[in-house]
Amino acid sequence: MPSVNRLYIELRERGLQVLLVNFREDAALVGRTVRERGYRAPVLLDASGDTTGRVYGVFGPPTMYFVDREGRLVGRAAGPRDWDSPIARRFIESLLDTPGGR
Repeated sequence: MPSVNRLYIELRERGLQVLLVNFREDAALVGRTVRERGYRAPVLLDASGDTTGRVYGVFGPPTMYFVDREGRLVGRAAGPRDWDSPIARRFIESLLDTPGGR
């Protein structure tokens, strides 16, 4: 998550939007964790996990969805990733640089 946070802070002016979704955890614990770790992106809560699981097919964190500027799903990744790596950075920047986000 720290690498996602760094990307968000650095690239949000170029249009990168990140939503962190937490599910099946206590809101107070999530809030405390967000503050302690300094997460800057908005955090959404799905206390029961129903929406996250049934609607989006997320059953274990972290899961990332990539949506272009026109709202189309262009990719999905499950499991931890190093978003500081040159390959990951090029991928994110290519989405931001392409007209329409694709």
